[in-house]
Amino acid sequence: MQLERATTADLPTLHALVERAYRGDTARAGWSHEADLLTGDRTSVAELQSFLDAGDHLLVWRDAGTIRACVRLVQLSADLVYLGMLTVDPSLQGEGLGKRLLVAAENYASEVLGAQRMEMQVFSRRRELLSFYNRRDYRPTGERRPFPYDEWPHAGALFDDLEFTVLEKRL
Repeated sequence: MQLERATTADLPTLHALVERAYRGDTARAGWSHEADLLTGDRTSVAELQSFLDAGDHLLVWRDAGTIRACVRLVQLSADLVYLGMLTVDPSLQGEGLGKRLLVAAENYASEVLGAQRMEMQVFSRRRELLSFYNRRDYRPTGERRPFPYDEWPHAGALFDDLEFTVLEKRL
Protein backbone atom coordinates (compact mmCIF):
# COMPACT_ATOMS: atom_id res chain seq x y z
CA MET A 1 0.00 0.00 0.00
CA GLN A 2 1.49 3.31 -1.11
CA LEU A 3 0.82 6.27 1.18
CA GLU A 4 1.41 9.86 0.13
CA ARG A 5 1.25 13.13 2.00
CA ALA A 6 -2.01 15.00 1.70
CA THR A 7 -2.03 18.47 0.19
CA THR A 8 -4.29 21.42 0.83
CA ALA A 9 -6.20 20.51 -2.33
CA ASP A 10 -7.01 17.09 -0.79
CA LEU A 11 -8.55 18.48 2.39
CA PRO A 12 -12.23 18.86 1.35
CA THR A 13 -12.28 15.25 0.12
CA LEU A 14 -10.34 14.06 3.14
CA HIS A 15 -12.72 15.88 5.48
CA ALA A 16 -15.73 14.22 3.87
CA LEU A 17 -14.09 10.79 4.19
CA VAL A 18 -13.30 11.26 7.89
CA GLU A 19 -16.85 12.43 8.65
CA ARG A 20 -18.37 9.46 6.75
CA ALA A 21 -16.13 7.04 8.62
CA TYR A 22 -16.54 8.40 12.15
CA ARG A 23 -19.95 10.03 12.50
CA GLY A 24 -23.59 9.46 11.72
CA ASP A 25 -25.39 6.66 9.95
CA THR A 26 -22.83 6.41 7.14
CA ALA A 27 -20.19 5.53 9.74
CA ARG A 28 -22.32 2.66 10.98
CA ALA A 29 -21.70 0.91 7.65
CA GLY A 30 -18.24 0.22 9.08
CA TRP A 31 -17.26 -1.00 12.52
CA SER A 32 -14.60 1.46 13.72
CA HIS A 33 -16.83 4.53 14.07
CA GLU A 34 -17.46 6.83 17.05
CA ALA A 35 -21.11 7.51 16.15
CA ASP A 36 -22.36 5.89 19.36
CA LEU A 37 -20.13 8.16 21.47
CA LEU A 38 -20.18 11.53 19.69
CA THR A 39 -22.64 13.23 17.35
CA GLY A 40 -20.77 16.37 16.29
CA ASP A 41 -18.19 16.80 13.57
CA ARG A 42 -15.02 14.72 13.89
CA THR A 43 -12.83 17.38 12.31
CA SER A 44 -12.93 20.31 9.90
CA VAL A 45 -11.04 21.40 6.83
CA ALA A 46 -9.46 24.14 8.97
CA GLU A 47 -8.24 21.61 11.54
CA LEU A 48 -6.85 19.37 8.81
CA GLN A 49 -5.03 22.41 7.39
CA SER A 50 -3.62 23.12 10.85
CA PHE A 51 -2.15 19.60 10.87
CA LEU A 52 -0.41 20.28 7.57
CA ASP A 53 0.77 23.68 8.80
CA ALA A 54 2.20 22.08 11.96
CA GLY A 55 4.22 19.63 9.86
CA ASP A 56 2.19 16.55 10.78
CA HIS A 57 2.29 13.72 8.28
CA LEU A 58 -1.30 13.52 7.05
CA LEU A 59 -1.10 10.53 4.73
CA VAL A 60 -3.63 9.29 2.21
CA TRP A 61 -4.15 6.15 0.16
CA ARG A 62 -5.78 6.51 -3.22
CA ASP A 63 -7.62 3.87 -5.20
CA ALA A 64 -7.94 4.81 -8.88
CA GLY A 65 -7.20 8.42 -7.93
CA THR A 66 -9.83 8.60 -5.16
CA ILE A 67 -8.84 8.99 -1.50
CA ARG A 68 -10.14 5.89 0.29
CA ALA A 69 -8.07 5.92 3.50
CA CYS A 70 -5.92 8.20 5.62
CA VAL A 71 -3.85 8.36 8.77
CA ARG A 72 -2.17 11.13 10.74
CA LEU A 73 1.34 10.73 12.15
CA VAL A 74 2.86 13.21 14.59
CA GLN A 75 6.51 13.06 15.64
CA LEU A 76 6.48 13.33 19.44
CA SER A 77 10.19 12.66 19.97
CA ALA A 78 13.13 11.25 18.06
CA ASP A 79 11.87 7.69 18.58
CA LEU A 80 8.12 8.11 19.24
CA VAL A 81 5.36 8.84 16.72
CA TYR A 82 1.68 9.36 17.52
CA LEU A 83 -0.81 7.66 15.20
CA GLY A 84 -4.29 9.14 14.88
CA MET A 85 -7.25 9.47 12.57
CA LEU A 86 -6.74 6.02 11.03
CA THR A 87 -9.61 6.14 8.56
CA VAL A 88 -10.94 3.71 5.97
CA ASP A 89 -13.96 4.42 3.79
CA PRO A 90 -16.84 2.63 5.59
CA SER A 91 -17.90 0.91 2.36
CA LEU A 92 -14.48 -0.79 2.21
CA GLN A 93 -14.18 -1.82 5.85
CA GLY A 94 -14.02 -5.52 6.59
CA GLU A 95 -11.74 -6.24 3.62
CA GLY A 96 -8.43 -5.98 5.51
CA LEU A 97 -7.69 -2.46 4.32
CA GLY A 98 -7.39 -1.11 7.86
CA LYS A 99 -4.77 -3.73 8.72
CA ARG A 100 -2.80 -2.86 5.59
CA LEU A 101 -3.11 0.87 6.34
CA LEU A 102 -1.81 0.33 9.87
CA VAL A 103 1.21 -1.63 8.61
CA ALA A 104 1.92 1.02 5.96
CA ALA A 105 1.73 3.75 8.63
CA GLU A 106 4.09 1.81 10.91
CA ASN A 107 6.55 1.32 8.05
CA TYR A 108 6.38 5.02 7.17
CA ALA A 109 6.92 5.99 10.83
CA SER A 110 9.92 3.71 11.07
CA GLU A 111 11.51 4.32 7.67
CA VAL A 112 10.72 8.01 7.08
CA LEU A 113 10.48 9.38 10.62
CA GLY A 114 12.96 7.07 12.35
CA ALA A 115 10.44 5.99 14.97
CA GLN A 116 11.06 3.01 17.20
CA ARG A 117 7.70 3.25 18.95
CA MET A 118 4.16 4.15 17.92
CA GLU A 119 1.59 5.59 20.32
CA MET A 120 -2.15 6.00 19.91
CA GLN A 121 -5.20 6.61 22.02
CA VAL A 122 -8.50 4.76 21.71
CA PHE A 123 -11.78 5.44 23.47
CA SER A 124 -11.81 3.12 26.49
CA ARG A 125 -15.44 2.18 25.70
CA ARG A 126 -14.39 0.78 22.29
CA ARG A 127 -13.48 -2.74 23.45
CA GLU A 128 -13.57 -4.24 19.93
CA LEU A 129 -11.20 -1.55 18.65
CA LEU A 130 -8.86 -2.04 21.62
CA SER A 131 -8.87 -5.77 20.83
CA PHE A 132 -8.12 -5.06 17.15
CA TYR A 133 -5.01 -3.07 18.11
CA ASN A 134 -4.01 -5.56 20.80
CA ARG A 135 -3.95 -8.32 18.16
CA ARG A 136 -1.48 -6.10 16.27
CA ASP A 137 0.86 -5.84 19.29
CA TYR A 138 -0.34 -2.48 20.66
CA ARG A 139 -0.31 -2.67 24.43
CA PRO A 140 -1.88 -0.41 27.05
CA THR A 141 0.70 1.83 28.71
CA GLY A 142 -1.45 2.18 31.83
CA GLU A 143 -2.12 5.82 30.99
CA ARG A 144 -5.67 7.08 30.55
CA ARG A 145 -6.45 10.50 29.11
CA PRO A 146 -9.73 12.33 29.67
CA PHE A 147 -11.79 13.37 26.68
CA PRO A 148 -11.16 17.11 26.07
CA TYR A 149 -14.73 18.34 26.57
CA ASP A 150 -13.58 21.96 26.91
CA GLU A 151 -11.53 21.85 23.69
CA TRP A 152 -14.29 20.10 21.70
CA PRO A 153 -17.52 21.65 23.01
CA HIS A 154 -19.35 20.91 19.74
CA ALA A 155 -18.36 17.24 19.62
CA GLY A 156 -21.80 16.19 20.80
CA ALA A 157 -20.55 13.83 23.48
CA LEU A 158 -23.23 11.34 24.48
CA PHE A 159 -21.48 10.47 27.75
CA ASP A 160 -19.88 12.62 30.44
CA ASP A 161 -17.16 10.11 31.35
CA LEU A 162 -15.36 9.55 28.05
CA GLU A 163 -11.67 8.75 28.25
CA PHE A 164 -8.91 7.33 26.10
CA THR A 165 -6.70 4.32 26.74
CA VAL A 166 -3.13 4.98 25.56
CA LEU A 167 -1.56 2.16 23.55
CA GLU A 168 2.01 1.73 22.38
CA LYS A 169 3.89 -0.62 20.09
CA ARG A 170 7.60 -1.12 19.49
CA LEU A 171 8.31 -0.90 15.78
